Amino acid sequence: MRKLYRYILRSFVGTFVFTFFVAIFILLMQFLWCYLDDLVGKGLGFEVLGKLMFYTAVTFVPMALPLAILLSSLMCFGNLGEFYELVAMKASGISTWKVMRPLFVFSIVMSLVAFIFSNNVLPVATLKSNTLLRDVRKQKMSFDIPEGRFYKGIDGYAIRVGTKGEDGSSLYDVLIYDHSDYRVNSKVTTADSATIALAPSQKEIVFTLYNGFNYNDITDDKDYKSKRPFEKMAFKKQYVSFDISDFDMKESDENSMKGHHSMLNISQLTTAIDSLQLNKTERRESYKKSFINRFQHLTTQDHTKSSEFKNSKADTLTTFTWPLIENFGDNEKASIINMSLTSTKNHADNVSININDFKKQETNIRKHQQVMHEKFSLSIACLLFFFIGAPLGAIIRKGGLGLPIVVSVIFFVIYYVITITSQRIAIAGDIPVFLGVWLSSIILLPIGIFLTIKATTDSDILDGESWKKAFNNIFKRKNKV
Repeated sequence: MRKLYRYILRSFVGTFVFTFFVAIFILLMQFLWCYLDDLVGKGLGFEVLGKLMFYTAVTFVPMALPLAILLSSLMCFGNLGEFYELVAMKASGISTWKVMRPLFVFSIVMSLVAFIFSNNVLPVATLKSNTLLRDVRKQKMSFDIPEGRFYKGIDGYAIRVGTKGEDGSSLYDVLIYDHSDYRVNSKVTTADSATIALAPSQKEIVFTLYNGFNYNDITDDKDYKSKRPFEKMAFKKQYVSFDISDFDMKESDENSMKGHHSMLNISQLTTAIDSLQLNKTERRESYKKSFINRFQHLTTQDHTKSSEFKNSKADTLTTFTWPLIENFGDNEKASIINMSLTSTKNHADNVSININDFKKQETNIRKHQQVMHEKFSLSIACLLFFFIGAPLGAIIRKGGLGLPIVVSVIFFVIYYVITITSQRIAIAGDIPVFLGVWLSSIILLPIGIFLTIKATTDSDILDGESWKKAFNNIFKRKNKV
């Protein structure tokens, strides 16, 4: 049995590693496609791109791991069934469950690894990836002036170059608009030619302009708008420098993002949830007290004058307000009523704002709870997909990359769609967070149990000949009827 188990493990592990990295690669290509505009043209070095790709790939492990287990187990048992190795094992008295046993142990180990990874590695990788991606998206495009078009990559300036020399540093027919004083086209510089060079500080780029003019609108004159005076100054050679420090990659402080729910482990999530719930309770009690104190006068009046006070607050307001307001004139009455309406509207707006604030607090708590449940659901998903892939491969008896990939993608898409949909519903507060995170596993569990039972009992549920016979019997019965 040991030799058999080693043979099955070798067949499974190789396929598992291959499918795992293929899944990571596909997800990484999807990420690059989504953020292509934010990465291209910014002069990012291989070190920055390599770190971003690595941390992003690590964050895709929770999605790629269950898919790899599903596909590799389906391919492994599909190959065993296609080449009649599984039949030979059964003929030797080895049941399907015994054949699945070493892979079941391997799946348990991978589930534990997945939990440890999700709790300890994933928060750090998510923090690194999101911080680096934010820095990259904030970085400006690299300094590259095109020919015949205005370049606006430098704040406060618009630069147009007619043609560029072959050496890359010579420019011809140069036009520079200076908007640094927030006046449109108030300062304009033209030059027949120019050369560009990087300053020794590496923070500035210097333009050496030749044979040009400086135009400056004069706005000190009180008749400026009617006369439109301006100064024109010719030069043979002039230096203009531009600050390009913004083009450098600036790393943000990771501490500003550490409190996000996706970057916490279980102990941190537990502490955060307790703090958020305590803060919500205190916030509600504080607002309740302030609300009662604000309308305290409604409960301190002499209620003996109105026998209907206890039955209706509206009647109380009417009873005490109208006798008082009748003492004023018409204009004063209108002013008092308008002030009352304004006060009422302000109180209603205040209540609405606080209700929205309470909803945001509850949503934030549900997001923390969702992340905590996901750390456990990942491990369970690995086991569920094994109990779907292994028996399904034994039933369909097809290996390779054809049918197993199609079946795996179908099951994974169903799992992913159910997970995303139910989690969004749970975040909205329509269903409990526990149900929203675990609904996909609850749905797949009966499927895995059903397929495992069918595989261990040598069912021909997915055999083409059995389905053909079943349909023939149905049509024969209809013809007889």
